[in-house]
Amino acid sequence: MSNLPTIPFERGSLLEVPEAYRELRVAEGIAKVRTRTGDEIWLVSGYEDARALFNDARLGRSHPEPEKAARLSGSALLGGPTGDVETEKAEHDRMRKLFMPSFSARRMKKLSDHVGSLVDERLDHLAKLTPPADLHAELSFPLPVLVICQLLGVPYEDREYFSGVSNRMGDMLDQEKGLAAREELSVYMAGLIERKRHEPAEDVLSDLANELDDDGKISELAGALLFAGHETTVNRIDFGVLLLLANPDQLDLLKADPGLAPAAVEEILRMASPSLHGLPRYAHEDIQIGDVVIRKGEAIVIVPGVVNRDERIYADPDVFDINRPQTDPHLSFGYGPRFCIGASLARVELEAVFARLFQRFPGLRLAVPEADLPRSEGRITEGFAKLPVTW
Repeated sequence: MSNLPTIPFERGSLLEVPEAYRELRVAEGIAKVRTRTGDEIWLVSGYEDARALFNDARLGRSHPEPEKAARLSGSALLGGPTGDVETEKAEHDRMRKLFMPSFSARRMKKLSDHVGSLVDERLDHLAKLTPPADLHAELSFPLPVLVICQLLGVPYEDREYFSGVSNRMGDMLDQEKGLAAREELSVYMAGLIERKRHEPAEDVLSDLANELDDDGKISELAGALLFAGHETTVNRIDFGVLLLLANPDQLDLLKADPGLAPAAVEEILRMASPSLHGLPRYAHEDIQIGDVVIRKGEAIVIVPGVVNRDERIYADPDVFDINRPQTDPHLSFGYGPRFCIGASLARVELEAVFARLFQRFPGLRLAVPEADLPRSEGRITEGFAKLPVTW
């Protein structure tokens, strides 16, 4: 079909989700679309469909014939299939079993005081600067990097190095560059794990140091955690600040009661869409969902930022409301067996930021119009290169 719409749809403000997604959802439900690589793929934009398919064991990241698989983009991370059909589930279960205890909600909650003190230190530093200042450089980026480094046991002084590798990994256009960066980060993490075998500390890599790593899977996942553990939270801080500034009535509620920070964070997570790239999955057998049959080998893409605006689930889905009832949790962290293991960590960091930032800087505002903010382009997660603010 040559007349299929091409995703992702262009958008003006990064705070918005193009209306074209809603139109497709209303008209077709699960819709056949074309990716920017020219491949056909099923777009999942409805909440109930997404939740069902996230939970469907017949879908996976692997494909029986990877060279024939539809691709979303040239991204080495989320552009196409990864892993092996025969071993994917066993490997996934093994990795989660290894990493989940380190990221449990209980352990993350114990971290909250420490993370709060790190936020206070960053805000103390910000207060000493003469405005305008770049909030991205002074808070949004360094805080998640510091937290994930301490948690994993990665030297903070290496942040410029692995941030550069992460930038190359997240490239949407050059698959070869992205694959090389992913391998480079995996080798770096393997070296850290080997060092932890001889010099253990209280961190995740030390916990894993005695695990067999002869296939490279542990260091590869550790590298993915380092990437995701700072990349996504950095963007959510930036987007959260912008959403609150764009909705002064909601910001006033938070200023009056910082105890609303957890609710504000959930609404930020629902509405912030740094990426409309989506999460690809491949059918390992035929799947019927509603009137649609997804054939074995076909690809679907679930776009959480679109799913979270489903008007059938959320009243006034494009309205930012920190008092929104939490009856249907957003799907920003996925759902089911692949629910993001870093979800509790992200919440701890975001709650620490938004309980403090506008208490400390009640007059915080953008130093330039939102439309003039420089973007990070050509990457999986669209975001802002700088966030100049004044107070």
